[in-house]
Amino acid sequence: MQKYDLIVIGAGSGLDIANSAAQKGLTVALIEKDKLGGTCLNRGCIPSKLLIHSSDVIQTINRASLFGIKIDGISIDYQKIVNRVNRITDYDSEEIKNGLQQSENPILFTKKCTFIGHKTIAIGEIEEKNNNDSTDDNGEQIITAEKIVIAAGTRPRIPKIKGLVKSGFITSDEALRLQKQPRILTFVGGGYIACELAHFFGSLGTTINIIERNDFLIPKEDGEISRKFTEVFAKKYNLYLGFETELVLSNNSSNNDSNSIDKRFYIIAKNKAGRKIELESDQLLVSVGRIPNTDQLNLKNTGVKINGKGFVEVDEYLETTVKGIFALGDIVGRYQFKHNANFEAKYVYNNIIHPNRKQSVNYTAMPHSIFSSPQVAGVGFTEQELKTRNMLYNKSTYQYINTGMGKALEDNDGFVKFLVDKNNRKILGCHIIGTDASILIHEVLVAMRTGDGTIDSITKTIHIHPALSEVVVRAAEEI
Repeated sequence: MQKYDLIVIGAGSGLDIANSAAQKGLTVALIEKDKLGGTCLNRGCIPSKLLIHSSDVIQTINRASLFGIKIDGISIDYQKIVNRVNRITDYDSEEIKNGLQQSENPILFTKKCTFIGHKTIAIGEIEEKNNNDSTDDNGEQIITAEKIVIAAGTRPRIPKIKGLVKSGFITSDEALRLQKQPRILTFVGGGYIACELAHFFGSLGTTINIIERNDFLIPKEDGEISRKFTEVFAKKYNLYLGFETELVLSNNSSNNDSNSIDKRFYIIAKNKAGRKIELESDQLLVSVGRIPNTDQLNLKNTGVKINGKGFVEVDEYLETTVKGIFALGDIVGRYQFKHNANFEAKYVYNNIIHPNRKQSVNYTAMPHSIFSSPQVAGVGFTEQELKTRNMLYNKSTYQYINTGMGKALEDNDGFVKFLVDKNNRKILGCHIIGTDASILIHEVLVAMRTGDGTIDSITKTIHIHPALSEVVVRAAEEI
């Protein structure tokens, strides 16, 4: 058995901890069974945003006539778009791997792992340079450490739908590397991942169907945002809201190749009123949330508890029920965003290096964004959450089109919404839909997290005219 000072499971945001701890002088084992860089680099935010930028460019071209610009004869090279993204992400992942292979510390293990005892982990084959480590009789390597970080992430959840498993469907993992552009693409699920990918494929000319069990898309957003977003999407794509998918049939059930050119899917869904729809498409993408990878680690063998949804239970310091074992990122389930995982990694590193000066995580003003069209960004409470909590608040909204830059952009749908405490004027929430929402939200984040947190910190700030950020201050002034 090989003993280390620290073991890190997962080379996404866990990679930051592994490298920092190694630089601090700790001996570190880093375990990653998949590509280096984690979900974000390989199957998440980086490849999806690279793809989506191509869609944004196409959308700009398609709207050019609004601004007196005539463009004739554009064409789309789908293969080139996808190959560009794969080339960038694969290169970055390989660079990380090459750097670790040349390093004496951390030591990289590239196979799956599982806990077999208290702070004891069994690993499959690893890189050749590590073959001098202890192995058991089955060729598995056994390692242990007093400090362990679990950053093993999540994977797409697969719902129990009759016929789905054998149909050859895809998830977002495969969609980002799909070599053939679908003619008709049906989504099961209407959350943010589905809506981002619908924007990508739809902008390229794919016919989009979205089946969503709720009455609106992106249902976890503020209600006004969800309704406006759904209204905009309904003008571009086929939405089947309030429907549950009941049955999936495929002429290709024996072939799970996501790039097969002859696939045909037949999807049957029903709403609460009993109305049934039947859809046909040449690709089916399931996007109904994600589940933690805790079930692959046998955490019970080391005493780490998980909650009813499978996420690792942690305290305010991100320490699990076993002293010395920490967890962070998606597998914790608090905020499933890459920026949150990076944020939590800083706390975990501090709490490992300085056990007598641990810091509790301050999640104040944790933001998120949806890179679809229109863009969406939000922070804090939604209005429906405030109503549920019986909190007293004032609200205001301001339309993009009523600002100089909003008119220049012809953004007729965008708006900024503030929710403010009635008593102390603290910003309780801000929600934006429209051009560059993911950028505009940052002014609010600074005010909420490092300023005095009141709406006045925005209204008292001088804003450049006629920058798009004027829509934020005008919404604030409406309070």
